[in-house]
Amino acid sequence: MFKKKLLWLHKWLGLISGLVVLIVSLTGCLTVFQDELQLITHPEKFFIEKQNLQPSKTVALSKLLSIAEAKLNPGEKISRVDIFPQDNRTWVFRAIKTNKDAFFYSDYFTYYKRVFVNPYTGNVQVVENTKENFFQIVLQLHMNLLLGKKYGHFIVGFSTLFFAVICLTGIVLWWPKKWRPKTIKNSLSVKFKANRKRLNYDLHNVLGFYSLLFALLFAFTGLMFAFPAFKKLVSSELNALDNKEKQKLSLPMIPQTSSRILDNGLDYVLAHHPTADQLSVRLEKDIAEPQTIQVRMKKNRTGIFYGYSFNQKTGQLDELKSSDNLQLGSRVTSLNYDLHVGSIGGIYTKVLAFLASLVCASLPVTGFIIWLNSKQRKLKES
Repeated sequence: MFKKKLLWLHKWLGLISGLVVLIVSLTGCLTVFQDELQLITHPEKFFIEKQNLQPSKTVALSKLLSIAEAKLNPGEKISRVDIFPQDNRTWVFRAIKTNKDAFFYSDYFTYYKRVFVNPYTGNVQVVENTKENFFQIVLQLHMNLLLGKKYGHFIVGFSTLFFAVICLTGIVLWWPKKWRPKTIKNSLSVKFKANRKRLNYDLHNVLGFYSLLFALLFAFTGLMFAFPAFKKLVSSELNALDNKEKQKLSLPMIPQTSSRILDNGLDYVLAHHPTADQLSVRLEKDIAEPQTIQVRMKKNRTGIFYGYSFNQKTGQLDELKSSDNLQLGSRVTSLNYDLHVGSIGGIYTKVLAFLASLVCASLPVTGFIIWLNSKQRKLKES
């Protein structure tokens, strides 16, 4: 009786969320390797032309900002800069404005442009309308089904919650009644020579079992993206378990060698992290708010970082964070993106995440076929 109720729940949650899970899983496969694919498909954007002729010192960030904004339409403002310390990479200046109440993707971005600039010469290599970028469309399809943040985000969030429940009920339904060698073999292997119905059933059950841990990880990390309150709860509860008090990092003095506080801050960070993979500068309009520079230390690892917060009036540090100096909950939530896309273990875990996401995409299809076969059988019997 208990399994019968679980089967009912498993079936209907699957039918309700199946299409969304299929779309999110397929787009997730591409999202895993989106950074690598963009570098391969558009080297003219991300790599400097004639790098052997470049001066050794970069142009001041404040000047590069002016150059980048001059390439935008009136009223469009740069809000973020992605800086790459490698001497063969462009710096990426992002101008984004969104309409949070929009229903369709076409209306969600008021504008979204990226300006790719050679930081050594100030030469603008490409101005991209990122709203029309293939990988951006795939990402938005993954996050909100191209239905805008207000509506699509809600649908994806609750479909992810349903998927988590489906995974948990699925393992109970898969669990053999008796752990005998033959039963275990049947539960862990696909009978490729069986008839179509049996083959489909095995693909659903067996592949679902093998992908379970990744599926639950995708669901858990996806829920933290979809529901900030859930992420905050996870962080606070895990922090409460970490009794070891973290020592605050000392705040060094920042040399004010120019009148531009942002330039001084960036010069300091670049000098102290020359081997970093990427720096992200989020530009604050309100001078009362600190200017932040996030330093990603390793490629594709957002969870290994330093975070600098500069006082925009004095140019000195208000706060310095490090991923090595976080409490348990903050540490776990800082790894959320790395866990979600599989980058936490490098290329090997990314490949596993890609394959697991592909399996997750197949589960709604094979599950729907099982339901359809069952419905047809009942119609014949009646």
